[in-house]
Order: sequence, then structure tokens, then C-alpha cells
Amino acid sequence: MDRFDAMTLFVRIVEVGSFTKAANALDIPRATATLAIQQLERRLGVRLLERTTRQVRTTVEGQAFYERCVQLLAELEDAEAILKPVASNPSGVLRVELHGIHASRIVLPRIDEFHARYPRLELVVTSGDRLVDLVGEGVDCAVRGGTPGDSTLIARRLAEFPQVICASPAYLERMGRPESPAALRDHHAVRFVSGSRAPDAELEVVIDGQTRAFAAGGWMTVNDAQNYVACALRGCGLIQVPRFHLEQALASGDLVEVLPEWEKPTLPIHLVYPHRRQLSPRVRVFIDWLVDLYAERFGTNRQATSTKRETPASRKLSES
Repeated sequence: MDRFDAMTLFVRIVEVGSFTKAANALDIPRATATLAIQQLERRLGVRLLERTTRQVRTTVEGQAFYERCVQLLAELEDAEAILKPVASNPSGVLRVELHGIHASRIVLPRIDEFHARYPRLELVVTSGDRLVDLVGEGVDCAVRGGTPGDSTLIARRLAEFPQVICASPAYLERMGRPESPAALRDHHAVRFVSGSRAPDAELEVVIDGQTRAFAAGGWMTVNDAQNYVACALRGCGLIQVPRFHLEQALASGDLVEVLPEWEKPTLPIHLVYPHRRQLSPRVRVFIDWLVDLYAERFGTNRQATSTKRETPASRKLSES
């Protein structure tokens, strides 16, 4: 087995967590896979995988090698794609980062349609609470809220989500309804913490064409969008998220919008991907499909503006 085949096998083992499953996927004997990894470890002089009877996981060195292998294999596929007529039916592994409602309510319910159109592509979809380093971890593209601040990424606008500020009926009965944006300072908000940032309890309203933030009090802090909504449902305070996220709760009356007469800033949704001279066919077809999917669901996208910034709501949506 040559080096690139061994790297492909190693990456597959890490992703599926099993020698047997990886060997079956690559149509090689289990013993061949075991021997190839042993030879790879001997050549590198380090142990890459910790093996137990129940699972296979990377060592520290193995994780670093995995991330580099993903990059190298993606670059090799890109180089081959330039020479081969595969644009209409690309093949290979496509790694996508999706979170929250983007995964569960927008993309994955239609993903079978994408597979039917491009059956030779294999998708690896990752989710989590941390902001993934696309370049360092070999992720092809991601859907994120807000305007990306990473200059190494290309961003393509998918949609803009109208936002609402809302709370449970029990909270509003106890604390009263805010009658003006300034009154938000006298209320509790569920605070959201992201990475190393301080907990955020700001609620945003558009006044005279400008977005203004009002810092509320609060006693509950979370770092996950589902928990953020769950706390609002239990009367812990006000929250601000895209209306699309809360359609059912608003319709049922479990949550009630406040200050509906005041405009809230919209949340831009972007597809981001690393800058490359030659965008591989497998990434290009997914980008085109995703743009059409969001346009069909949310209408024509407005032009991006340079004044948009990452908002507290964008972090709540992006990291859930």
C-alpha cells in the first residue's frame, strides 16, 4: 500500500472509528488495514491510534497527523480535478460543518436530493459547540450566522433571518412587558457565552436606522442555542434569535414576542469556505446546491453590506 493509500485508510479509520468499517468501505481485508497502519506508525516512529476492544481513537500525534492528511488528500483531489472531466459528476469526500437548525431543519431534510444528483460524493457532516478551523481541520465549507471576520475564508450570502426578542408568558406576567427599547435594561435576559468571550446579555433594536444594543440583567448563562431557548421557555428571561428558529413556540404561545413594533437587525447567513485558486468540483456543486436550497426556502438574498457585524444572536445560531 503506497503512502497516499495508507493516508486515505488512516483518515477513514479516524472518521468511522473502526478498522473493520474502514476496511469494508475501501474494499480491503481487515488484516491488510491493520498491517498498513502498523507500517505507517513504524515509518513515522509514533503511535497514531489507541486501540481498545470497543473503540479506536487518535493519540495527540495521530490527531495532528489526521488533520494534515485531510488537507493533503483534499489538495490531491483538487489537483486531479483540474485534469479530469468530473465537474458534472464529482467524486470524493466532502466535509461540511453544519449546526442547529441549518442541519436539522434546512439542509439534512433535503440531503437525499443532493445525493441523488451526485451519488459519487460521500458527505461527512460535523457539528459541535466550538468554532471549527476550516483550513486547519480540513473542512471544505460551513454555514454560519453573522458576517465572518476571518479574511482567509470566502463568504457567500445564503439568506437573512429576521430576528425577534421574546420571553415566556410566565416571565412577562412576573416582570411585565417592556414598552420601549430602553426598558430592556430593567429586564433579565438569558446570557450566552461563546468560547473565551464574556457572557452576553445584550438585546439589539434598530433605532433611526442604527442598531443599538441594550444590556439587560440576568442570572442564567448557557453556551448552546437549544439550551438558550429552553431557558426562555422556563421563564428565565428574554432571548433574541431568528424568528425562523421559534416559529412553533411563537405560534403556540409558549413564547411571546416583545417590542414587535420596533425593527430588529436581521441575521445574515453565509456559506464560508477556504480560499483556493481552483475550487474543487465536489465543493462547487455543493455550494451551488446550497445556494439554490436557501433561495427556494427564504427567497432572494439581499446584497451583503460591509457594516454588518457578528451579533450575539449570530453566535448563538452558529455554535448550536
